[in-house]
Amino acid sequence: MKILVTGATGYIGKRLIPLLLNDGHTIICPVRDKIRAENYYRNQKNIQLVEADFLNIDSLLNITKDIDAAYYLIHSMSNSAKEFHDLEEKCALNFKLFSETTNIKQVIYLSGITNDTKLSKHLLSRKNVEITLASDKYALTTFKAGIIVGSGSSSFEIIRDLVEKLPAMIAPKWLNTKTQPLAIRDVLTFLHKALDKKELFNTSHDIFGPETLTYKEMLLQFAEVRKLKRHILTVPIMTPKLSSYWLYFVTSTSYKLASSLVNSMGVEVIGNKSNINAILDVNPMSYKEAVKLAFKKIEQNSIISSWKDSYISSGKLKNFVHEFVNVPEYGCFKDHKERVIRDKKRTLDRIWAIGGETGWYYGTFLWKIRGFLDQFFGGAGLRRGRRHPTELNIGDALDFWRVIYADKEKGKLLLYAEMIMPGEAWLEFKIDEGKLHQTATFRPHGLAGRLYWYAVMPFHWFVFNGMINNINK
Repeated sequence: MKILVTGATGYIGKRLIPLLLNDGHTIICPVRDKIRAENYYRNQKNIQLVEADFLNIDSLLNITKDIDAAYYLIHSMSNSAKEFHDLEEKCALNFKLFSETTNIKQVIYLSGITNDTKLSKHLLSRKNVEITLASDKYALTTFKAGIIVGSGSSSFEIIRDLVEKLPAMIAPKWLNTKTQPLAIRDVLTFLHKALDKKELFNTSHDIFGPETLTYKEMLLQFAEVRKLKRHILTVPIMTPKLSSYWLYFVTSTSYKLASSLVNSMGVEVIGNKSNINAILDVNPMSYKEAVKLAFKKIEQNSIISSWKDSYISSGKLKNFVHEFVNVPEYGCFKDHKERVIRDKKRTLDRIWAIGGETGWYYGTFLWKIRGFLDQFFGGAGLRRGRRHPTELNIGDALDFWRVIYADKEKGKLLLYAEMIMPGEAWLEFKIDEGKLHQTATFRPHGLAGRLYWYAVMPFHWFVFNGMINNINK
């Protein structure tokens, strides 16, 4: 079959596509930025990348109409509730209008469980998308999941941060909210097996794990799996804003996502029973099994996707990466250093391992101070780490940087800064004619940007010299 997969570079999409390819299908991937997506899919014969944006209906003319089925995995996030609601509705409507002009027979949509009488704004928006997608021209199959547990998922990483960083927690009362966590492997099985399943045409099913747990119980069970003793006291005095700041400062999430999660976590996410497990022969695993499986993936360094790689977690890079690939030359400050390479392979390996647990090779305490200041002023800080200890792909989060270009064969890595600063910054590593070139570029915004550059210049001299020397050891 020819299958359209929206959200191809997202957390679910990157895990679903290999399953579909394994069945011999051809996958059509509409992406806003082909430069970013090509790094993941460039060697796949049955993938067709198309540059298209579902917020711009004219761009959808680039997509072939010879398609048999589609997965709708688009999920917008924004600073204002009205804005993300409008964005999600517009995306869904444009997708529907386009799909009705194609050969698509089935659309499979992954949503959230929306059974509570008091839904969060995000869940209300998810419900509205389902209504918008319904059509007489194709069959809609909707799966509604609650908390998804898997290596790299936002819920997993936030719980991991809380459990591993805090021996004791004074936590908001919403930790007593009930939910039914579902393993990412089971989510993918539902999505995969539903394809071309005619008895699921024009149906909607809640999908959930076998247990009903509170968030507090999830934290404590997570701690048991990790062999950690944890104590949690819930208090009723934390406002949603305080709760958001609590999550933001303790975990690796952004404040925007923390705020959205807090608004959703006050809502019970309990699914309605159906015969969907029997229809698709799925036996969802327990929460502890899901956590153990996630850590196996982490230990094997086989995390396919992470929520932090999404542009939802990005600050300035909300549109297209290629706007930032060409580092500006004029009106910029530069710190350029070069060294004759001693061992090319070793140098490349060290460049590709930079950040995360490895660190930045020199002045670790200064990087930590800069990360703390960034986090204090609302940035990502160093909390995001990196998806894989030795692999880098375009779009990956790397501490408070974003990978803009990564080609090990060409010996070039380009990072764009997502830290809070009065300007824009790039950090480039490039091997050319037997030399390692390390260039930090800063384009200041106004007087504040210029003062910032001169203030940090003395630290740059030590840090960047030490960094290139240690990379080139």
